[in-house]
Amino acid sequence: MFVEPQRSDPEVLAKKRAVNPNVRTPGLMEWITDDDGRIVNFRIAGETTWSRFVDLYSAWFFNNFVTYIPLHFVRQAYLRAFGASIGKDTAINRGTNVWSIRLIVIGDRVSIGFRCLLDARAGIAIGDDVIIASDTHMIAGGHDINHPDFPPAPNPPDPIVIDHHVWIASRAMILPCLIGSGAVVAAHAVVVNDIPPLGIAGGVPAKVIGKRNPDALRYSGKFKVPLF
Repeated sequence: MFVEPQRSDPEVLAKKRAVNPNVRTPGLMEWITDDDGRIVNFRIAGETTWSRFVDLYSAWFFNNFVTYIPLHFVRQAYLRAFGASIGKDTAINRGTNVWSIRLIVIGDRVSIGFRCLLDARAGIAIGDDVIIASDTHMIAGGHDINHPDFPPAPNPPDPIVIDHHVWIASRAMILPCLIGSGAVVAAHAVVVNDIPPLGIAGGVPAKVIGKRNPDALRYSGKFKVPLF
């Protein structure tokens, strides 16, 4: 018998889109089942075999070759060519890996450190003047752990949205959530829930442990060093 996988909360998706209307998400997942109703695969509305091939192997080539080229404009030109939206004066430093390039949206003057992971299978949208330290992992997507077939979930996919002037410290992990303007994520934190504007969050799972001074949000996030 078919069991419906976890569904997204429409209010959560609407809230994220209100913060960043440019966020991109894939279409609704359509389940492929066997004669017993068990989920054996899925397709995403609007995708074709060719688009899936391009999506997978454009990211594979970037992760294995392009990300190590010591020229910002080459790396960003490649990502833009395969659909990413990247703002002015933004840096994505060497060794960073990406998935689902076309679902990546990054604002102006964003600094992304070395060896980060931008897994945008459900969409990642980053505002302006955001600083993401090295070795941070952002994983947009997951599975329904209570479903007998362990399908991707939720449906429709739930993106990561990060508002302006956020600082994410080294080796944090960001799962689908909304991080408000001016928030800070401590090193090694695992973010599974929303963080309010100006909130300082740390721990596993991350919890709000302080509040930032709103007058501090006047700086530029630009940090673009040649050959980095």
